[in-house]
Amino acid sequence: MKKHVLVFVSALCATTFASIGLAQGDAAAGQAKSALCATCHGADGNSALAVNPKLAGQNASYLMKQLADYKSGARVNPTMAAMAAGLSDEDIADISAWYASQEPTLQGADPESLELGESLYRGGNSELSVAACSACHSPSGNGNGPAGFPSLGGQHPEYTLIQLKAFRAGERANDDNAMMRSIVERLTDKELEALASYVSGLH
Repeated sequence: MKKHVLVFVSALCATTFASIGLAQGDAAAGQAKSALCATCHGADGNSALAVNPKLAGQNASYLMKQLADYKSGARVNPTMAAMAAGLSDEDIADISAWYASQEPTLQGADPESLELGESLYRGGNSELSVAACSACHSPSGNGNGPAGFPSLGGQHPEYTLIQLKAFRAGERANDDNAMMRSIVERLTDKELEALASYVSGLH
């Protein structure tokens, strides 16, 4: 049964990857439209505050979905809902293209939790039916753009941990087929912390 769950998750990643097209947008237009976003996320998408995500280098398709979800209420965040409310589909595509074209700043993982984080990210945990994170987010942490799976490499570990815990608590529920929630609900705080730290050092 455990093996079947792991295979199912991998197959689901592949199916989603094949079914979603690449997002299109005008990065130059997006630069101008992202001026207000820079307040929290930085002019080039490399946020200075660890609780605000880096957007630089993020997959455009993922950014588009998140902005659309904020706008529709599928992803709950009052600040982002207000920011996205006035954006057209074209605005969302352009802003996403701009941030996707930027280079993320890199950082290193905590050496104390490196082994645990790497083990979970690359191999999962068959005893808990937890698939390897790399199956959807790629071995390098760059995600799968056409499938809408986000890049995790270089992201602030603090932000990543907040999102992992939000998925586990059900506070964030805009993951297709509850994929993230079904995985992180099996993991401890220590394991989530190790994963958040590990992916921050990927590139």
